[in-house]
Amino acid sequence: MDHVALRQRFSVPGLTFETDGGLTRLHVDTPQASATIYLQGAHMIAWQPAGLEPALLLSHKSDFVAGKPIRGGIPVVFPWFATDRKKDRVDGHPGPSHGFARIQDWTVEKAQRTKDGMTLTFSQGPTAMSRSMGYDNFLLSLEFQIGRELAVAMTVSNTGDKPLYYEQALHTYYRIADIHEVSVGGLEPTSYIDKLDDFKVKAATQQPIRFSKATDTVYNKTEATCIIDDKPGGRRITVQKSGSHSTIVWNPFAEMVDLGAWDWHEYVAVETGNVGDDAVTLAPGTKATMQFRASLEKTVRA
Repeated sequence: MDHVALRQRFSVPGLTFETDGGLTRLHVDTPQASATIYLQGAHMIAWQPAGLEPALLLSHKSDFVAGKPIRGGIPVVFPWFATDRKKDRVDGHPGPSHGFARIQDWTVEKAQRTKDGMTLTFSQGPTAMSRSMGYDNFLLSLEFQIGRELAVAMTVSNTGDKPLYYEQALHTYYRIADIHEVSVGGLEPTSYIDKLDDFKVKAATQQPIRFSKATDTVYNKTEATCIIDDKPGGRRITVQKSGSHSTIVWNPFAEMVDLGAWDWHEYVAVETGNVGDDAVTLAPGTKATMQFRASLEKTVRA
């Protein structure tokens, strides 16, 4: 559905639609917060509570092209995390990194003003692309509650008669002042997989995570709340979650093809997910919801 049809269907104060480079996006502007979401991937690229600085990082080199993932914001990962393990999924090759959900359009199902801001709901079901990759019996729902806090809930339904196995993540890029000065607390007692050291399982550090080099770690069997302490930015970001047993922490400490030369200095990815040993096997006719809630508070700048 193009932006003109969406405007006609959803006449909600504070909600606008437009087309950008062939991709449709919507913009939320309420007294509580502003936000921008592309239909491709139901991909939130911006969220800014009123009176505070932007909470998400969008790469300066991100592509906004149909079928190419957007770098930054909150990419939706489904039905596998990172590299597809099935090497011959499509024409003798693996499927796209992080799955197909983030490179296809979603449908806007609901838009409603609330006393706290705006609630938006998107859906994605089977498509020719998903069927070509072996996924024909599922329904995804993504709900955003946008206000001074941000809640994102991803619901997966198994519409078939066989178990549905999948991984998932909400791959959030939190904007910070300087990756060298930030810390992430909450995962101190949890062992982790170090993807950059041959996927070795490493013992819990009993300390907040700090960054001095490339980091790509997976913490399984944890439902812990994470706190991003951005001292030079003068704020603290709290990330609570439910229905999620994995937390992924990532920063490449380098420029990438679609990540600007300075962008990596200004974000930390703290991802809510169910990956690896926490992958979900969903019984026929059932559904499961994974959610995170992020809140920001000002602190004294370091």
